[in-house]
Amino acid sequence: MHLEHQRPHRHRALAAGAAALVLVITAACSSADDGSPGEGAVAPGEGTAAPQASSEATPEPFTLAFGGDVMFEGMLRPRLEDPATALDPISARLSAADLAMVNLETAITEGGTPAPDKDFVFRAPASALEALDAAGVDVATLANNHGMDFGRDGLLDTLDHGDASPVALVGAGRDVDEAYAPHVFEVNGQTVAMFGATDVLDDHLIPEWTAGEGRPGLATTKFEMKDRLLEAVADAAAEHDNVVVYLHWGLEGAHCPLPHAPALADELIAAGATTVVGGHAHVLSPGGFQGEAYVHYGLSNFVFYNFNGPTAETGVLTLTLDQGGVLDSEWTPARIQGGVPVPYEGEDAEEAHQTWVDMRADCGLALGDSPV
Repeated sequence: MHLEHQRPHRHRALAAGAAALVLVITAACSSADDGSPGEGAVAPGEGTAAPQASSEATPEPFTLAFGGDVMFEGMLRPRLEDPATALDPISARLSAADLAMVNLETAITEGGTPAPDKDFVFRAPASALEALDAAGVDVATLANNHGMDFGRDGLLDTLDHGDASPVALVGAGRDVDEAYAPHVFEVNGQTVAMFGATDVLDDHLIPEWTAGEGRPGLATTKFEMKDRLLEAVADAAAEHDNVVVYLHWGLEGAHCPLPHAPALADELIAAGATTVVGGHAHVLSPGGFQGEAYVHYGLSNFVFYNFNGPTAETGVLTLTLDQGGVLDSEWTPARIQGGVPVPYEGEDAEEAHQTWVDMRADCGLALGDSPV
């Protein structure tokens, strides 16, 4: 498990400043080493007692933004020449949230060996992580059908680059324990454990790509490994305030989830997940409250070379979480232009939002706008 104390930087600096002020005040009011009142202190029994400042932050709700599949091949590679602006104009939407998460559907390596028998293999330089960081992304999942496109060496390179980056990587590891460990953030006085796992892997890749004892690989829900994920989620829920699972699931080109997906979401929710989101289909799928938890079945492409038709429809999901519950949800529809999402505006935004909402009924899913 990775515990992050510094991010999100947008709020952590304020917290650090407040903590420093408390330390200064405490030091000024403490007794001298010889037991006498320190300079400026009030002797016992004199003056009015002031309430002690709490060392723990009062828990407050926080926001978590999600984007879909990210890669930097083809037309996207030149955007990495300036990582600071590579994801504009969607950066403002991601940065507005306390935390933001995407699916990193590429190896971060300039080495490795392309995986055999794959039509598409993706990789990108380390500047891809700089671009995500600059756009406000705090964590990315590697658990997908491209996470080991360049073999174990490519995955190890990716993990090494992640260790050197402010962007936390989940869903993969140097062994099974690391792959199934969440990254834990502290935000607004609460903890949130964030997992990544893939429900999609070609049969011939499952033995080689699944993390094992002493074997680098991905976290998956395939066969007996689903129980490993459920156990990890339950352990995290017992220790942390909120649990989020980002899955790679669905059928390419299909708006509706696969038949087993709602049951898988229910299992993760029963284990303690606050939120279950995912992608893979390269088109949008429905999202909404499934009971008291929030489930999104497909966030579509996000930073991708598609820019026509359904594969260019995307958006940002922003949830408000508070101590194990989802208080509110917001879907900001967007369309990929030049490889990156551009939010819709005005009537176009309203129409795109309604089209997305209508997918719930089209797919026969009992998803709502509020928890039940």
